[in-house]
Amino acid sequence: MQVMTGLSTSLVMLYVARILGGIFSSSVIPVSNAYLSDLTSSKQRRKILAWSGVAVSAGVIAGPMIGGYLAQTNLHFNNRLGHLLLDKFSVPFLAVALLGIVALVVVVLWLKKPRKQYTNNPQGKPIMMGMLANPVFLRLLLLSLVIQLAFTLFETVFSVYAKDILVFDTAQVGLGFMLCGLIMAVLQPIFASFNENILPMRLQLIIGFLLAAASMGIFTLMTTDFYVFTMIIIFATGGAMVTPNLIASISFIDENNTGTYLSTQSSTNSIGQVLGPLFGMWIYSFGSSWPFLIIGIILLLVTLFTMPGLKFNK
Repeated sequence: MQVMTGLSTSLVMLYVARILGGIFSSSVIPVSNAYLSDLTSSKQRRKILAWSGVAVSAGVIAGPMIGGYLAQTNLHFNNRLGHLLLDKFSVPFLAVALLGIVALVVVVLWLKKPRKQYTNNPQGKPIMMGMLANPVFLRLLLLSLVIQLAFTLFETVFSVYAKDILVFDTAQVGLGFMLCGLIMAVLQPIFASFNENILPMRLQLIIGFLLAAASMGIFTLMTTDFYVFTMIIIFATGGAMVTPNLIASISFIDENNTGTYLSTQSSTNSIGQVLGPLFGMWIYSFGSSWPFLIIGIILLLVTLFTMPGLKFNK
């Protein structure tokens, strides 16, 4: 799909390539997290899944940097059939396709089937019915939706708010996004390494949501660079506490159907990714400060009404 994107010659072809790419790529993260869950014990799982989050955050940081560099490059190839030109639009996508081939070779040659044995469902109930009847899972899905909504809303609105209100240049906007990804990458494994007796998963979720809510709620009170970047760091710190603990807690619900549960969470995250930009920019049209304030209130309300009584199976 990346090759098709890079070689697109029309808008329709580009849309088709991106839709197909989204369909096929949507299985990567939930399947990889389910595989990691199968390989690890409950004590190790949070740490391993946190490192998976680090890999994603590192990709978010490195991807735009590498893509920006490759987008300045035109490749010329002379051969017997003539001259082949790969312009700066095609090169980044073809590079991603090459990385995908390398990843495929690694998976085929070195990735082994986990030894974990699954048990059959003795009652013969459909998995989806059990998922929808599980109040803990539904609460965790709501938390996943809201935190993903908050991040995509912030990422979309911040780039516009920084230009319109803060009068940031491109470098300052990029620094804000880099700080967010870097903090997420560094802190996720640190928070996941805390013993349950020192900083329990439920408490980390509460603190993480409250940090994210507070940073968004007061984000627009001042406009200095130091203040803005500090709020971004606090917001990312909250996300670093929430993300690995949400994934790990969902993986504990049903050891025999981890992939199904994590795939459902991934679908919920995708809904948040779609709604975040739409919701954020719609609210932005009423006032530049409103998106941050409203998402802060939503994060706070979800924390207050969802966390009480929330217990995890481990």
